[in-house]
Parts: sequence; C-alpha cells; structure tokens
Amino acid sequence: MTRLHQLFAEHGQSPWLDDIKRSYLRSGELGRLIESGIRGVTANPTIFERGWAGTGSGLHAIAGSDGYSDEFRLLTKRHVAVEDAYWDLVIDDVVDALHVLRPLYDQARGGDGFASLELPPSLANSTGGSVITARSLHQQISEPNLLVKIPATRAGIRALYLMIAEGRSINLTSIFSLDRYEQAIDAYLSGLEAHPGDLAAIHSVASFSLSRVDTEVDRRLDEVGTDEALALRGRAGIAQAKLAYHIFRDKFSGPRWEPLVNRGARIQRPLWASTSTDNPAYPDTLYVDNLIGPNTINTLPEQTITAFENHGRTARTVDQGIDEAAQVFEHLRRVAIDLSDVGRILEAQAVAALQRSYVSALATLSAKTSQRIER
Repeated sequence: MTRLHQLFAEHGQSPWLDDIKRSYLRSGELGRLIESGIRGVTANPTIFERGWAGTGSGLHAIAGSDGYSDEFRLLTKRHVAVEDAYWDLVIDDVVDALHVLRPLYDQARGGDGFASLELPPSLANSTGGSVITARSLHQQISEPNLLVKIPATRAGIRALYLMIAEGRSINLTSIFSLDRYEQAIDAYLSGLEAHPGDLAAIHSVASFSLSRVDTEVDRRLDEVGTDEALALRGRAGIAQAKLAYHIFRDKFSGPRWEPLVNRGARIQRPLWASTSTDNPAYPDTLYVDNLIGPNTINTLPEQTITAFENHGRTARTVDQGIDEAAQVFEHLRRVAIDLSDVGRILEAQAVAALQRSYVSALATLSAKTSQRIER
C-alpha cells in the first residue's frame, strides 16, 4: 500500500493530482497514478501555459509534441480562432481525464474521481459571465465527474450559489480567508436549499491556496522584523487550514444541514491546494503531513507526491492543535498582520496570475500556429 492509499484508507483524505498531461492520458500513466492512490485531477491556465511554453509540467509543449501535431494542423486548416483552439485542446484533455477517472467515480459512488476545469480568468468578477460559461461547459462536457472551477471572489460566491441551485457541480477556488470560506459554505447550503430536486448528484469542493498565504504573511512578518513576528513565519497557512476545518465540521452538522442530508446532499469538502512549499527552508511535505484527516482533499504536484511517498507522515493531523492555530492567528494580529487584507491581496493576485497565464497560453498557441502556417 502506498502512502497515497494510506491517506484515504486510514484517514479519509483524497489525494488528487495537481496536473494534467496529454502524455499521461495517452501512455496510461494517469491510470497508473490512480492505481497508486490518486483520486482526482485539477487543471488551470497556469498548468496549460507552462506546458505549452515547454517550461515545466502540464501539457508538454503542445506545438512541438507529437500528441498535438495532428490537432494543430487541423486547427490551422480550419482557421480556428486562437481562443477557440485553446478550449478545443483543453476540453479534449479534460474529457479524456474524466473518462479515465469515471470507473473510480462510479466505484466511490460520486465521492471521488473528479477532474476540474477553470473558467476564463477574465470572468472572475462577473457573476453573470461565470454562470453562463460554467453552465455551457457542463452542458458541453456533460460528465457527472466534472467540476467547473470558479474563484471565490464576491462575484464567484454568488455564481456558486446560482450554479448549485441549478444542480451544477463546482470547485470554488482561491480561498484565502476564513470570512470568505464561511461565505462559500453559506452559498453552497443556500444553493442546495434552492434546488428543487434530489441533491445526490451535486458536488462541490472549497479550495484553499496554502503556500501563498505563508509567502505573503512571511513577507509582512519580515517587514515587522521583531523576534515575536519572525517566530510566526511559516505558520499562517497551516493555522488557517486547521481553523477552516473546524468551521467545516461545525457548519456541516446541525439543524440546517440535516434536512439537506435527508434530500441526498453531499458535504462540500475542503481542498488543500498550492501544497508545494515556496520557501526551501520549509519541509517539502509541510502542507501534506500537517493537514491529514477525514473528508478533505489534498491536490499534489508531482514533486510533492514523490517527496510524500519518500518521507511523508500518515497520521491524522488536521484537527490537532486547533487551540494553537487560534493562538497563531491572535499573535499575527498582535504584530499588526491584517489577515483580512492578506486575503484581499492574495485573491486579487491569484486572479491576475491566472489571467496572465491565460493570455500567455493564447499567445504561445498563436505563435505556434503562425509557425505552422509559415511552414
């Protein structure tokens, strides 16, 4: 049994792969990863952009890859617009991943086996645009194990409510504060309450970006510079996730939740994202070892999977040290770290970063297509 298997079998946590590669889909590697314990995958414009540019993991260098050459020639001949070509390629790979994951989805009775697909980042602050596009993607792909990603902006929270009320499954991403998380839970519950039928086919997860929290908070702590401030470095991300899990357990119980359970409702699981450590001084399994527990998901890039299998710990930790996590937050406030402002800044940065990746992916695709036309 791998450590990934142990996460689920012993502690109820689902490890997902934070990547999609066409080589994985065509070679059977995704199936082998599922056999080793992976239970879902995610994708976003950054993953695609890196792969298309040939500078990292993701879809490996589309224009130079045999896996994409035929499609590029076809798109060139058809004079398909660059943005349409982007979605053709992305949707093809996500659909392939959904098909590979479908047996797991069926076996888990809808508990796992999902692939996530991000909306265009330009829609992050448009409720109407997010709703229209998320609906369209669900209709176009029409697979029960698809999760459409919507960022947890104010507009995204409203879009989550409307999509859940329609019966659409959503991965709410880029959560950086506990206040925003409580809004997300309320939107999910309200959406379930507004849906007229059976709730069993509606799925949602709430995604926290962990390493980004520590990167921003650590930067501010370094500016404060006192011994008390410096002692708090590298602790905010884990503390926030533990406090979020405490909120999760409280909200998905009691008089509001029970009637929804009777209609087939599923909990909205917390998902730990950005789990590779940005600071090399921190353990490379920091955001895995310390956040293991029931009804959670951890999305792992390849290097973190390798590190975790090599030297990770598999003990239940997510609900350990809640009082200590609360003290970390209190100490951060005492040294003048405004966690609400941290959340606002990181939300804006996340949306901007995805938009840059999206634009860069389109530019790369346009350049590669132009090269083929010139040849």
